[in-house]
Amino acid sequence: MDHQALAELLFPHITKTPRDWLAQYPKRQLPEGAKVTRFAPSPTGFLHLGNLYGAVTDERLAHQSGGVFYLRIEDTDAKREVENAVPILLKTLAAYGIHFDEGVNDQGAYGPYRQSVRAEIYQTFAKQLVLDGKAYPCFCTEEELAAIREEQIAEKATPGYYGRWAKWRDADLDTVRRALEKNPAFVLRFRSDGSTDRHFKFTDQIKGDIDITENDIDHVLLKSDGIPTYHFAHAVDDTLMGTTHVVRDESWLSTLPFHLQLFRAIGSKPPKYCHTAQVMKLDNGNKRKLSKRKDPEFSVSFYQEKGYPTEGVLEYLMTLLNSNFEEWRLANPDKAYTEFAFSLKKMSASGCLFDIDKLNDICKNVVSRMTAQQVTQATLAWAEAYDPSFAQLLAKDNAYTEEIFSIGRGGAKPRKDLAIWSEAKAYMGFFFDELFTPDYSWSLPAIEVERILTRYQELYSEQDDQSQWFEVIKALALEMGYAPETKLYKKDPDAYKGHVGDISMVLRIAVTGRQNSPDLWACMKILGRERTLQRLAQAASSL
Repeated sequence: MDHQALAELLFPHITKTPRDWLAQYPKRQLPEGAKVTRFAPSPTGFLHLGNLYGAVTDERLAHQSGGVFYLRIEDTDAKREVENAVPILLKTLAAYGIHFDEGVNDQGAYGPYRQSVRAEIYQTFAKQLVLDGKAYPCFCTEEELAAIREEQIAEKATPGYYGRWAKWRDADLDTVRRALEKNPAFVLRFRSDGSTDRHFKFTDQIKGDIDITENDIDHVLLKSDGIPTYHFAHAVDDTLMGTTHVVRDESWLSTLPFHLQLFRAIGSKPPKYCHTAQVMKLDNGNKRKLSKRKDPEFSVSFYQEKGYPTEGVLEYLMTLLNSNFEEWRLANPDKAYTEFAFSLKKMSASGCLFDIDKLNDICKNVVSRMTAQQVTQATLAWAEAYDPSFAQLLAKDNAYTEEIFSIGRGGAKPRKDLAIWSEAKAYMGFFFDELFTPDYSWSLPAIEVERILTRYQELYSEQDDQSQWFEVIKALALEMGYAPETKLYKKDPDAYKGHVGDISMVLRIAVTGRQNSPDLWACMKILGRERTLQRLAQAASSL
C-alpha cells in the first residue's frame, strides 16, 4: 500500500501537519507539580452526581497544585445535543463553586474548546496516521456490520471489527479508489497492533497497578461525516491542551488499552489516568450503582429543587472523595473545604456508598454554622425559583425574616432545625399569618387548656425577658397544680409543685399551632404582643 497516496486520496484538503498544530499549542509553562485537568461534558443531558463528583476532583487537583482547570465541550454527537445544556451546566457548576480557568466562552490560549469546531485538527492527525500505516478507510454498510456481528455471535467470538472480519484492513489503493467513486462516505479505522493474548501492567492513580489486556479491535477514529469519535478526539485534544490528569468513572477502564494505543500512535505521552470508583447505594440490603432511571438523587437538579445548600453537598462529596476529610473537618470546623489537602491516594478504589441521611446530617451542621443573613438569602433564592408565593412573604420584611432565622443561631451549640431550604416553610411558616394553620391537638382536657390560656393572657407581658417569662410559666404551673378542682393530675395536690412542660406545651400549640417549634419566648417576642394575644384568644375560642 502506498500510504502517501492513500492519505492524499482521503484527505486532499488537509495541508497542515500535526507538527504545525503542536507549534500552535505550545507546552504549558507551569510550576513543578502543577496539574492540568479538564471537565469535558457532552451536552446531551442533565448534570448528574457522578459529573459533580468528577468535577470537584478535577478542580481540587488543578487548583490545589497551582495548575489549570479547563472546560472542554465534547459535542461531536449533534443528534443527541440538548438545547441550552451548556449554559445550564455552567450555571449549575458555578453554584457549587466550580469555576474554570479556560474554556468558558472559548476563553484561553488552547481553544477552540468545542470539539465540533476542531474537525480540521482531528483530520490532520488522522491523515498522519494513514501516512504512518496506522489507519485505513472502511466502507462497510450497516447491513454488512450486522452480518459480521451475527457471525461472531454464532461462533461465540468477541464482537468487533478485527482479524478476518476486518474486511477493509488490507484493501489496496485501487480498491479504495473504486469504493470512493461509488460512495465518498467512509469511516476511518485504527489499525490495531494489539493482541488479546498479551497483557501489560498499568498504574492507575487511584486503583494502583492493574493488569490490562491489549486491544485488538480496529475502532473507528473518524465517522463518515469527518467528525471524530470520543476516543480519537480526546487523545488529540489532551495532547494539544496539555492535560496531565484525566479523571473519569471506572466504567471507562475497558477503553484504556485502546486509548493508550492512540497516544502511542500519535507520538504523544498519555496523561495520568484516575479512574474513580462508582457511587453506590443500598437497595434492599444490596449495593448497586446509582441509576439515572431509578434514583432521583442521581440528578444534580434533585438537590437544587429540594433546596440542599451547595456547601452541604460539597462537604458530603468531600467525605466520599477522601477518607480522611471527616477527621480534618472535626479538627477544622470553621475552615473552607478548599483548605483541605485533597489526595488521590485517599480516594476509594472499590466504590463509595451514597447515604442521603448522612448528607442531611451534614447539611444540618452546615446550615447551623451560617448567619441568619446567609440563611435568609439562601432560602429566599430557593423560594424565588421553586415557591414564589413563599418568596414574597420572606421578602416583604427582610429584617423580620432574618430575626426568625436568628433564633437559636450562634454559640457553642446552635440549633439544627434545617437541613434543606424546602423545609423552611414548614419550619417557620407559622410566623406568617397567611401560613398559620394551627393543629390544636391538645394532650390535656379542654377545661384545663381553657384555664391555662385564659389565665396566661392576664399574666403575659411583652416586656419580660426570657428569665422573667420563665418565672411566670413556673408560677402558672404551680397555680394550676394546686387548684383543688383540677382533673389534670392524679397526684396528691399537696405534693405536686406544678409542671412547666404542660403549661408551655399548651402555650406553644396556641401560639405556633404545633407541638414542636423554636424557642417559645423568642417566637412570642418576634410575633409581638398583639399577634401573641390574638393567637392565645383564637386557641381558647376553638375549644
